[in-house]
Amino acid sequence: MKILTGDNDIVTRKVCSEVQIKPEQIILGSQIAVMQDKELAVAAEQTDVFAKLTPAQKERVITALHRNGHVVGFLGDGINDSPALKAADVGISVDTAVDIAKESADVILLEKNLLVLQSAVIEGRRTFANITKYIKMGASSNFGNMFSVLGASIFLPFLPMAPIQVLTNNLLYDFSQTAIPTDNVDEDYLASPRRWEISNIFKFMIFVGPISSIFDYATYGMMLFIFNAWNNPSLFQTGWFVESLLTQTLIIHIIRTARVPFIESRASATLITTSLVISALGIILPFTWAGSALGFTPLPLLYWPLLVVMLVTYAALTHLVKVWFIKHWGL
Repeated sequence: MKILTGDNDIVTRKVCSEVQIKPEQIILGSQIAVMQDKELAVAAEQTDVFAKLTPAQKERVITALHRNGHVVGFLGDGINDSPALKAADVGISVDTAVDIAKESADVILLEKNLLVLQSAVIEGRRTFANITKYIKMGASSNFGNMFSVLGASIFLPFLPMAPIQVLTNNLLYDFSQTAIPTDNVDEDYLASPRRWEISNIFKFMIFVGPISSIFDYATYGMMLFIFNAWNNPSLFQTGWFVESLLTQTLIIHIIRTARVPFIESRASATLITTSLVISALGIILPFTWAGSALGFTPLPLLYWPLLVVMLVTYAALTHLVKVWFIKHWGL
């Protein structure tokens, strides 16, 4: 926290002492006036209190901090604060401020309580975390499915999944993700700000996406060599549909946390409910008239225990890769 004020250094030092701030040094506007931008950048890092500043000098200090790589918020309520409010990443004012200050601000506090800002920051970090989860899940899942479809088209005499079945799979999977905005976020993730890094998402897609393809190919082998689905496209497509839907739904709970899922970190009740409902629909669908209309067929009894083994293995492998990824690049 830094104080930028137009008051003189005597008043500033008195107010600082009343709020238990002990400035080792106070830089005055007259000193800033003769500083070059590089000198001000160093002074802005090392000094916490600035006094007798003009509106333009307040703006210079904010800009210097911004150029040093900081995300800067500025709280002000007077005419002299409007340039700094505009220069800050987040300008904050109060409802009793002058009109020009309120117009320049991004956030206007309606009560005398800075904890409102804390709550907003935490909620913003939670929203950012859940948006990132959604993007990583969608990117890695679609990337893996691309490999699975391309590989299957090489050796299969039929489509691995009919177009209407793909659309149904995507519809159900997307519905299971609608509850992500309600999801819990680990406290350690909320403890510090996070930056948007597209390169991190790309790496995550590259490393985690192909894991699903491994188990898709294992499902192909199971359907072809255990259940002899070479001449039974409906059976093959049903087997892959169910496995694909369940693994995609499961991956939500693996990716959503850096901790051990279900044990050290649990999703929100809404997300758990939607995951269970979609998984149940995927399992039941082949046995219904709607499933028959979509080209599905009931799966043999042996399929289900083999699927459980595959899901457990998939969850364990994805978690291990995720832990390794976080160690090297962060979540």
